Amino acid sequence: MFEPLEYQFFIRGLIATTLVGGLCGLIGVYIVLRRMAYIGHGLSHAIFGGAVVSYIMSINFFVGATVWGFLSAMLITFATRKRQIGADAAIGIITTAAFALGIAIISRYKTFTRDFDAALFGNILGVSQSDLIAIVVVAVATSVILFLGYKLLLFATFDQEVARFYGVPTGWVDALFSLVLAATVVVSMRVVGVTLIAAAIVIPPMVARLLTDSVKTMLLLSTAIGAFCGFAGIYMSWFADISSGASVVLFAAGVFVLTMAYTSVRDSLTSSRKRRRSSASPLQPGAFDD
Repeated sequence: MFEPLEYQFFIRGLIATTLVGGLCGLIGVYIVLRRMAYIGHGLSHAIFGGAVVSYIMSINFFVGATVWGFLSAMLITFATRKRQIGADAAIGIITTAAFALGIAIISRYKTFTRDFDAALFGNILGVSQSDLIAIVVVAVATSVILFLGYKLLLFATFDQEVARFYGVPTGWVDALFSLVLAATVVVSMRVVGVTLIAAAIVIPPMVARLLTDSVKTMLLLSTAIGAFCGFAGIYMSWFADISSGASVVLFAAGVFVLTMAYTSVRDSLTSSRKRRRSSASPLQPGAFDD
């Protein structure tokens, strides 16, 4: 049980994955409430293109990839304001174009091969001290931003037109959310991998949504579930000798299936109790006999 803790790289990966899981769970609540689950998948692919460009141009990975992701998210937001373009179409066009650019550069320069696999599927061996520091900074900054802007974000999430009517600067709120989302995806790439980030963002809030109708409780539950799945998933990856990203997502998917089964049984029992109460009439023969 404690054998993996003898290795420094595993401890770094364990801390990083737990933080990333909680961070993805936190930001994922707003993604799910905005009905934009696909943006996590798409934006991760767009940021991959930015990561490759940063690598080739010798620009700091975190700076280059975050700027690229932020611009992609803002471009998606701008495009979806055109009534002729749906959100899914805008996400598909912009993010796949950015991803294709990254693939084209890799095939042209024949570099980035080893990091390519780690970026796609996640690898705890690739989590360095600087990666861990970046994850901690983004996790703290995101928590502060979402806590201070809770009401504005929630208002803009449910009804942007009404929010604008009441003076909420929805443009700035969207820009800030896009920046936070881009930073979250960037720091998660090493641990979870580009192809699996969407699941890490969506599954924890969906599990929390099955358990509660309160947004505040959903935020707390989703963060805790994401952190737990990250922690347990890394342990599972060690003993199963599989990719860290795949392990985290598979564990989270298992939690989702168990939660679905639990809530189905719970709802079924609640419905049957209600039916029994409604069918039990007080006007039965002999009910008022002395």
